[in-house]
Amino acid sequence: MFSGLRSIFSDSFRRIAIGLFAIALAGCASNHPPAPATAASADYNYLIGPGDTINIVVWRNPELSMAVPVRPDGKIAAPLVEDLPAIGKNPSALARDIEQALGKFIRDPVVTVVVTNFVGPYSEQIRVVGEATKPQTLPYNQKMTLLDVMIAVGGITDFADGNGATLLRTSEGNKQYSVRVKDLIKRGDVSANVEMKPGDVLIIPQSWF
Repeated sequence: MFSGLRSIFSDSFRRIAIGLFAIALAGCASNHPPAPATAASADYNYLIGPGDTINIVVWRNPELSMAVPVRPDGKIAAPLVEDLPAIGKNPSALARDIEQALGKFIRDPVVTVVVTNFVGPYSEQIRVVGEATKPQTLPYNQKMTLLDVMIAVGGITDFADGNGATLLRTSEGNKQYSVRVKDLIKRGDVSANVEMKPGDVLIIPQSWF
């Protein structure tokens, strides 16, 4: 008799525990709105960041033309140009600054700047944290999508709650959106693919079970 009662109580307790666990999970579910499918800005201009490689071409002055790295402090150095800030500028703006610096030494310089290795400023890089296979920081590219990001980081781990992922959008005051990473990369649901914006942070949590 007592063993039967213990069995009944045990089953009841198990069901209650499962119910409470389900309620807790529901309470922890993301209340963030889905990320908009389109986000890229038509007037986006690439901004130079530390780690970029800059190819400087000075017309009719090949001795002043060369490729230089953008230092960690965001500056570049080239012949007749020392410690010129480059970070946060687009290539055209940097070319005008170099022309102004060279104008002290040569007459009417004409400069073209081409970025050949893209990293971008820290504020525009895409960051992936949590249960990605290879969490990392990625340079932002125009029309970059969530699928592009997931390919770059190698997908998600076996412990990831892919459909519980959050997209933190720093360009919108750290507004948070929900994204369905699992549906996108495991089930091929292209409706779960969304465009990224500069500075986005993708957070992939661990599954509870």
